[in-house]
Amino acid sequence: MTPHIVVLGAGYSGLIAAKLAARRTGANVTLVNERDRFVERVRLHQLAAGQTLRELPLTGLLAGTGVRPVIGRVTGIDPDARTVQLDGAGALHYDQLIYALGSQADLDSVPGVAEHAYTVAGVEQAQRLRDRIASGAGVVAVAGAGLTGIEAATELAEFRPELKVLLVTAGRLGESLSERGRRHLRRVTDRLGIEVRAGARISEVRPDGLLLADGTHLLADTVVWTAGFRVPDLARAAGLAVDGHGRMLVDETLRSVSHPEVYGIGDAAAARMPGGQELRMACATGIPSAPRAVGAIAGRLAGKQPRPLKFRYVNQCISLGRRDALVQFVRADDSPVEAVLTGRLAARYKEVIVRGALFLQRRPAVLK
Repeated sequence: MTPHIVVLGAGYSGLIAAKLAARRTGANVTLVNERDRFVERVRLHQLAAGQTLRELPLTGLLAGTGVRPVIGRVTGIDPDARTVQLDGAGALHYDQLIYALGSQADLDSVPGVAEHAYTVAGVEQAQRLRDRIASGAGVVAVAGAGLTGIEAATELAEFRPELKVLLVTAGRLGESLSERGRRHLRRVTDRLGIEVRAGARISEVRPDGLLLADGTHLLADTVVWTAGFRVPDLARAAGLAVDGHGRMLVDETLRSVSHPEVYGIGDAAAARMPGGQELRMACATGIPSAPRAVGAIAGRLAGKQPRPLKFRYVNQCISLGRRDALVQFVRADDSPVEAVLTGRLAARYKEVIVRGALFLQRRPAVLK
């Protein structure tokens, strides 16, 4: 009997996995996704700023691949019965399951975030922020200065110069960057008029801004929350082995350590490098995990021992508006070296990376 592979999530890793599984395993493949569109998540800060993103229907991206799309929200997984429950659409049986449901903004870490803050973690959330800003929000406080927060703050400040943008972080600006990288980032925030509040721990989000742990009240018309992401609780609820953050624990072939018919890729899986370092949540780590997981499934179906995941970091690419960027080169373990690429050349480099990520959704066969 032909095996059935079900892939949950059509993000950067899930869509590639589904197309490669149909191509390389001979299995029937079903791709489940809540939306009928592929979302360029790495561009959502552009959408929030008011730019128009292209429409990418899954039907077009899956045409001719043999992958069957099912549009619906996953509400549960039964590993014993090997079924996936869908909201209002019954259940799907699987022989092999690829869990690629990604991550979402963590709205529960600080009081008031869920009630008063906006995010750029999904299409609807980014559109909601765009509409809020268009209605005349004068002061925007971006909470969190990781890569997402930096990209959101600089995009908003450049594309909407009438806004007053605050960037608030508990640490220092550019914590993961080299000294050269931090200097460039500071020059950009100064040029764009972004007020940076470093060493500011947020204790509450209020309708009129942020309350800091030291009692300071930062007034803002709009708060954009980028300080943390979380994964869906479906793996934990199903009894799959997960870490303390709910990410699925997988072995060196990206197979669940508790349920061998389940594989985890992308943000929702706690994959590790050969030395034990956990891969960070990122498009750059999620994409390479897809062909490795499919290769492991194909190998085992053919009675072969699959190759373990091999991965090394190369750089961190940060857009700083449309005309500037920062490419921070890193060691294999993701720690920064002094070398950076900045300015318009870096912006072009970043754009090539982003377009390349979309190209791989269309032509994943180029991945090994």
